[in-house]
Amino acid sequence: MNAMKKLFAACLLLYTAAFSFAQTPAEWAKLEKDVNFYVANDLGRNGYYDQKPIAELMGTMAETVGIECVVAAGDVHHFEGVRSTQDPLWMTNYELIYSHPELMLPWYPILGNHEYRGNTQAVLDYAKVSARWDMEGRYYTKVIEDNDVTVRLVLIDTSPLLDKYRKDTEKYPDAGKQDIDAQLKWLDEVLTSAKEDWVLVIGHHPIYADTDKSEKERTDMQARVNTILLRHPNVAMYICGHIHTFQHIRKPGTDIDYVVNSSASLARDVKPIDGTVYCSGEPGFSLVSADKSSLSLYMMDKEGRVLHTVQKSKQ
Repeated sequence: MNAMKKLFAACLLLYTAAFSFAQTPAEWAKLEKDVNFYVANDLGRNGYYDQKPIAELMGTMAETVGIECVVAAGDVHHFEGVRSTQDPLWMTNYELIYSHPELMLPWYPILGNHEYRGNTQAVLDYAKVSARWDMEGRYYTKVIEDNDVTVRLVLIDTSPLLDKYRKDTEKYPDAGKQDIDAQLKWLDEVLTSAKEDWVLVIGHHPIYADTDKSEKERTDMQARVNTILLRHPNVAMYICGHIHTFQHIRKPGTDIDYVVNSSASLARDVKPIDGTVYCSGEPGFSLVSADKSSLSLYMMDKEGRVLHTVQKSKQ
Protein backbone atom coordinates (compact mmCIF):
# COMPACT_ATOMS: atom_id res chain seq x y z
CA MET A 1 0.00 0.00 0.00
CA ASN A 2 1.54 3.34 -1.02
CA ALA A 3 1.65 6.40 1.20
CA MET A 4 -1.44 8.02 -0.34
CA LYS A 5 -3.56 4.88 0.16
CA LYS A 6 -2.39 4.66 3.77
CA LEU A 7 -3.40 8.26 4.30
CA PHE A 8 -6.83 7.62 2.78
CA ALA A 9 -7.29 4.59 5.02
CA ALA A 10 -6.39 6.72 8.02
CA CYS A 11 -9.02 9.29 6.98
CA LEU A 12 -11.64 6.54 6.83
CA LEU A 13 -10.58 5.19 10.21
CA LEU A 14 -10.84 8.61 11.81
CA TYR A 15 -14.20 9.14 10.18
CA THR A 16 -15.56 5.85 11.51
CA ALA A 17 -14.23 6.43 15.02
CA ALA A 18 -15.81 9.88 15.19
CA PHE A 19 -19.36 8.62 15.00
CA SER A 20 -19.51 7.91 18.75
CA PHE A 21 -18.51 11.41 19.87
CA ALA A 22 -20.63 14.46 20.70
CA GLN A 23 -24.14 13.45 19.75
CA THR A 24 -25.94 14.68 22.87
CA PRO A 25 -26.11 17.92 24.84
CA ALA A 26 -24.06 16.28 27.61
CA GLU A 27 -21.27 15.56 25.13
CA TRP A 28 -21.58 18.96 23.46
CA ALA A 29 -21.13 20.64 26.84
CA LYS A 30 -17.64 19.12 27.08
CA LEU A 31 -16.59 21.04 23.96
CA GLU A 32 -17.33 24.48 25.40
CA LYS A 33 -14.49 26.82 26.37
CA ASP A 34 -14.40 30.54 27.18
CA VAL A 35 -14.92 31.73 23.59
CA ASN A 36 -17.13 29.71 21.24
CA PHE A 37 -18.51 30.38 17.77
CA TYR A 38 -19.66 28.60 14.61
CA VAL A 39 -18.23 28.67 11.11
CA ALA A 40 -20.78 27.89 8.38
CA ASN A 41 -20.58 28.43 4.63
CA ASP A 42 -21.97 27.35 1.27
CA LEU A 43 -25.39 27.51 2.83
CA GLY A 44 -27.94 28.89 0.44
CA ARG A 45 -30.12 26.14 -0.97
CA ASN A 46 -33.55 27.46 0.05
CA GLY A 47 -33.54 24.97 2.91
CA TYR A 48 -33.11 21.95 0.63
CA TYR A 49 -30.66 19.05 0.86
CA ASP A 50 -29.27 19.21 4.42
CA GLN A 51 -29.51 22.97 4.95
CA LYS A 52 -32.63 23.02 7.12
CA PRO A 53 -31.71 20.11 9.45
CA ILE A 54 -28.16 21.47 9.86
CA ALA A 55 -29.59 24.90 10.69
CA GLU A 56 -31.86 23.32 13.30
CA LEU A 57 -28.90 21.40 14.73
CA MET A 58 -26.86 24.60 14.98
CA GLY A 59 -29.64 26.18 17.01
CA THR A 60 -30.17 23.17 19.24
CA MET A 61 -26.46 22.80 19.93
CA ALA A 62 -26.25 26.50 20.80
CA GLU A 63 -28.72 25.86 23.62
CA THR A 64 -25.87 23.96 25.29
CA VAL A 65 -22.71 25.59 23.95
CA GLY A 66 -22.84 29.34 24.47
CA ILE A 67 -21.70 30.64 21.10
CA GLU A 68 -20.76 34.29 20.62
CA CYS A 69 -21.44 34.55 16.88
CA VAL A 70 -21.66 32.76 13.55
CA VAL A 71 -18.98 33.33 10.92
CA ALA A 72 -20.62 32.91 7.51
CA ALA A 73 -17.67 32.17 5.24
CA GLY A 74 -19.30 32.92 1.90
CA ASP A 75 -21.94 31.57 -0.49
CA VAL A 76 -24.90 32.21 1.73
CA HIS A 77 -26.78 32.62 -1.57
CA HIS A 78 -26.57 30.11 -4.41
CA PHE A 79 -26.44 30.52 -7.33
CA GLU A 80 -26.58 34.05 -8.68
CA GLY A 81 -26.26 35.99 -5.45
CA VAL A 82 -28.99 38.53 -4.62
CA ARG A 83 -30.36 41.47 -6.58
CA SER A 84 -31.18 43.76 -3.66
CA THR A 85 -31.68 43.85 0.11
CA GLN A 86 -35.32 42.93 -0.59
CA ASP A 87 -34.55 39.87 -2.71
CA PRO A 88 -36.77 36.94 -1.54
CA LEU A 89 -33.63 34.82 -1.21
CA TRP A 90 -32.87 36.63 2.04
CA MET A 91 -35.91 34.92 3.50
CA THR A 92 -35.62 31.48 1.87
CA ASN A 93 -31.83 31.12 2.19
CA TYR A 94 -31.31 32.83 5.53
CA GLU A 95 -34.00 34.37 7.74
CA LEU A 96 -36.53 31.53 7.66
CA ILE A 97 -33.84 28.85 7.85
CA TYR A 98 -31.65 30.17 10.68
CA SER A 99 -34.63 31.10 12.81
CA HIS A 100 -33.73 29.37 16.07
CA PRO A 101 -33.65 31.85 18.98
CA GLU A 102 -30.06 30.87 19.83
CA LEU A 103 -28.96 31.97 16.34
CA MET A 104 -30.28 35.50 16.86
CA LEU A 105 -26.82 36.83 17.55
CA PRO A 106 -24.10 38.48 15.43
CA TRP A 107 -23.35 36.89 12.07
CA TYR A 108 -20.02 37.93 10.52
CA PRO A 109 -20.32 37.21 6.77
CA ILE A 110 -17.92 37.44 3.88
CA LEU A 111 -18.63 37.35 0.16
CA GLY A 112 -18.29 34.10 -1.75
CA ASN A 113 -17.99 33.63 -5.48
CA HIS A 114 -21.77 33.16 -5.77
CA GLU A 115 -22.41 36.52 -4.10
CA TYR A 116 -20.09 38.03 -6.70
CA ARG A 117 -22.46 36.84 -9.44
CA GLY A 118 -25.08 39.24 -8.10
CA ASN A 119 -25.24 42.57 -6.32
CA THR A 120 -22.40 42.51 -3.82
CA GLN A 121 -23.28 45.93 -2.42
CA ALA A 122 -26.70 44.59 -1.47
CA VAL A 123 -25.02 41.93 0.67
CA LEU A 124 -23.14 44.65 2.56
CA ASP A 125 -26.24 46.84 2.78
CA TYR A 126 -28.26 44.04 4.34
CA ALA A 127 -26.56 45.03 7.60
CA LYS A 128 -28.96 48.01 7.58
CA VAL A 129 -31.92 45.63 7.33
CA SER A 130 -30.95 42.84 9.72
CA ALA A 131 -29.58 43.53 13.19
CA ARG A 132 -27.66 40.26 13.23
CA TRP A 133 -26.06 40.62 9.75
CA ASP A 134 -22.95 42.40 11.08
CA MET A 135 -20.90 42.96 7.94
CA GLU A 136 -18.66 46.01 8.19
CA GLY A 137 -17.12 45.76 4.73
CA ARG A 138 -15.85 43.43 2.06
CA TYR A 139 -12.99 42.64 4.43
CA TYR A 140 -12.82 43.52 8.12
CA THR A 141 -11.67 42.27 11.50
CA LYS A 142 -13.49 41.43 14.72
CA VAL A 143 -12.26 40.54 18.21
CA ILE A 144 -14.30 38.14 20.33
CA GLU A 145 -13.54 38.31 24.04
CA ASP A 146 -14.91 36.42 27.02
CA ASN A 147 -13.42 35.72 30.44
CA ASP A 148 -10.23 37.57 29.37
CA VAL A 149 -9.73 35.22 26.39
CA THR A 150 -9.41 37.02 23.04
CA VAL A 151 -9.81 35.68 19.50
CA ARG A 152 -9.20 37.93 16.51
CA LEU A 153 -11.11 37.08 13.34
CA VAL A 154 -9.55 38.48 10.17
CA LEU A 155 -12.19 38.16 7.45
CA ILE A 156 -10.96 38.60 3.89
CA ASP A 157 -12.61 38.96 0.48
CA THR A 158 -11.03 36.28 -1.69
CA SER A 159 -12.91 36.37 -5.01
CA PRO A 160 -11.18 39.57 -6.18
CA LEU A 161 -7.83 37.96 -5.33
CA LEU A 162 -8.32 35.31 -8.01
CA ASP A 163 -7.55 36.20 -11.60
CA LYS A 164 -10.34 33.99 -13.00
CA TYR A 165 -13.01 36.15 -11.35
CA ARG A 166 -11.32 39.44 -12.15
CA LYS A 167 -11.16 38.55 -15.84
CA ASP A 168 -14.75 37.31 -16.12
CA THR A 169 -16.43 40.71 -16.03
CA GLU A 170 -19.73 39.35 -17.36
CA LYS A 171 -20.33 36.72 -14.67
CA TYR A 172 -18.49 38.47 -11.80
CA PRO A 173 -18.88 42.18 -12.60
CA ASP A 174 -17.65 43.52 -9.25
CA ALA A 175 -14.57 41.34 -8.75
CA GLY A 176 -12.23 43.27 -11.03
CA LYS A 177 -13.29 46.60 -9.52
CA GLN A 178 -11.73 45.81 -6.13
CA ASP A 179 -8.28 47.07 -5.09
CA ILE A 180 -6.46 43.87 -4.18
CA ASP A 181 -3.25 45.68 -3.21
CA ALA A 182 -5.16 47.71 -0.63
CA GLN A 183 -6.70 44.56 0.84
CA LEU A 184 -3.40 42.70 1.05
CA LYS A 185 -1.69 45.71 2.64
CA TRP A 186 -4.52 45.87 5.17
CA LEU A 187 -4.18 42.13 5.89
CA ASP A 188 -0.45 42.47 6.56
CA GLU A 189 -1.00 45.46 8.85
CA VAL A 190 -3.78 43.77 10.85
CA LEU A 191 -1.70 40.64 11.40
CA THR A 192 1.33 42.72 12.36
CA SER A 193 -0.57 44.55 15.09
CA ALA A 194 -2.68 41.61 16.34
CA LYS A 195 -1.90 40.78 19.98
CA GLU A 196 -4.85 38.55 20.83
CA ASP A 197 -4.54 35.06 22.31
CA TRP A 198 -5.56 33.51 18.98
CA VAL A 199 -5.62 34.88 15.44
CA LEU A 200 -7.71 33.23 12.72
CA VAL A 201 -7.83 34.31 9.08
CA ILE A 202 -11.05 33.40 7.28
CA GLY A 203 -11.75 33.58 3.55
CA HIS A 204 -14.03 31.80 1.13
CA HIS A 205 -11.42 30.19 -1.14
CA PRO A 206 -8.82 27.61 -0.04
CA ILE A 207 -5.07 27.98 -0.08
CA TYR A 208 -4.63 24.19 -0.13
CA ALA A 209 -7.38 21.65 -0.82
CA ASP A 210 -8.43 18.60 -2.78
CA THR A 211 -10.81 19.91 -5.44
CA ASP A 212 -11.62 19.60 -9.10
CA LYS A 213 -11.66 23.37 -9.41
CA SER A 214 -8.86 25.13 -11.30
CA GLU A 215 -5.45 24.85 -9.66
CA LYS A 216 -4.96 28.53 -10.50
CA GLU A 217 -7.45 29.40 -7.75
CA ARG A 218 -5.11 27.92 -5.17
CA THR A 219 -1.89 29.20 -6.67
CA ASP A 220 -3.34 32.73 -6.69
CA MET A 221 -4.25 32.32 -3.02
CA GLN A 222 -0.82 30.91 -2.21
CA ALA A 223 0.95 33.77 -3.96
CA ARG A 224 -1.22 36.59 -2.64
CA VAL A 225 -2.49 35.47 0.77
CA ASN A 226 -0.27 32.68 2.01
CA THR A 227 2.92 34.67 1.48
CA ILE A 228 1.52 37.19 3.97
CA LEU A 229 0.29 34.56 6.45
CA LEU A 230 3.69 32.89 6.53
CA ARG A 231 5.27 36.14 7.71
CA HIS A 232 3.11 36.15 10.83
CA PRO A 233 3.69 33.37 13.40
CA ASN A 234 0.61 34.50 15.35
CA VAL A 235 -1.74 33.06 12.68
CA ALA A 236 -3.15 29.83 14.12
CA MET A 237 -5.45 28.78 11.27
CA TYR A 238 -6.64 29.74 7.82
CA ILE A 239 -10.30 28.68 7.52
CA CYS A 240 -12.27 28.65 4.27
CA GLY A 241 -15.18 27.04 2.45
CA HIS A 242 -15.95 26.82 -1.29
CA ILE A 243 -15.09 23.12 -1.76
CA HIS A 244 -18.10 21.63 0.14
CA THR A 245 -15.92 19.16 2.08
CA PHE A 246 -14.11 18.98 5.39
CA GLN A 247 -10.33 19.09 5.02
CA HIS A 248 -7.49 19.65 7.47
CA ILE A 249 -4.11 20.20 5.83
CA ARG A 250 -0.68 20.93 7.28
CA LYS A 251 2.41 21.92 5.33
CA PRO A 252 6.11 21.70 6.28
CA GLY A 253 7.72 24.86 7.57
CA THR A 254 4.63 26.43 9.16
CA ASP A 255 2.44 25.88 12.19
CA ILE A 256 -0.64 27.19 10.38
CA ASP A 257 -3.49 24.71 10.11
CA TYR A 258 -5.32 25.02 6.78
CA VAL A 259 -8.98 24.14 7.32
CA VAL A 260 -11.68 23.68 4.69
CA ASN A 261 -15.12 23.85 6.29
CA SER A 262 -17.77 21.70 4.62
CA SER A 263 -21.02 22.92 3.12
CA ALA A 264 -23.87 23.43 5.55
CA SER A 265 -26.27 22.16 2.90
CA LEU A 266 -24.84 20.03 0.07
CA ALA A 267 -21.42 18.33 0.30
CA ARG A 268 -19.14 16.61 -2.23
CA ASP A 269 -16.66 13.75 -2.39
CA VAL A 270 -13.06 14.30 -1.30
CA LYS A 271 -9.73 12.47 -1.26
CA PRO A 272 -6.47 13.19 0.60
CA ILE A 273 -3.67 15.23 -0.92
CA ASP A 274 -0.12 16.00 0.15
CA GLY A 275 -0.40 17.34 3.69
CA THR A 276 -3.89 16.00 4.45
CA VAL A 277 -4.42 15.25 8.13
CA TYR A 278 -8.13 14.53 7.73
CA CYS A 279 -10.83 14.73 5.08
CA SER A 280 -14.53 13.94 4.85
CA GLY A 281 -17.29 14.37 2.30
CA GLU A 282 -19.97 14.89 4.95
CA PRO A 283 -21.96 18.15 5.14
CA GLY A 284 -21.90 20.16 8.34
CA PHE A 285 -20.32 23.12 10.10
CA SER A 286 -17.53 23.82 12.58
CA LEU A 287 -17.52 24.84 16.23
CA VAL A 288 -14.46 26.83 17.30
CA SER A 289 -13.72 26.96 21.03
CA ALA A 290 -10.84 28.71 22.76
CA ASP A 291 -9.33 29.36 26.17
CA LYS A 292 -5.96 30.81 27.12
CA SER A 293 -4.04 27.59 26.54
CA SER A 294 -5.90 25.84 23.74
CA LEU A 295 -7.87 26.40 20.55
CA SER A 296 -10.09 23.69 19.08
CA LEU A 297 -11.99 23.53 15.81
CA TYR A 298 -14.53 20.72 15.84
CA MET A 299 -15.83 19.52 12.47
CA MET A 300 -19.48 18.68 13.12
CA ASP A 301 -21.57 16.48 10.85
CA LYS A 302 -25.31 16.83 10.29
CA GLU A 303 -26.04 14.51 13.22
CA GLY A 304 -24.06 16.64 15.67
CA ARG A 305 -21.08 14.28 15.83
CA VAL A 306 -17.48 15.46 15.92
CA LEU A 307 -15.75 14.05 12.87
CA HIS A 308 -12.34 15.59 13.53
CA THR A 309 -10.71 18.12 15.86
CA VAL A 310 -8.05 20.62 14.83
CA GLN A 311 -6.18 21.32 18.06
CA LYS A 312 -3.75 24.12 18.91
CA SER A 313 -1.98 24.43 22.27
CA LYS A 314 0.28 26.94 23.97
CA GLN A 315 3.02 26.08 26.41
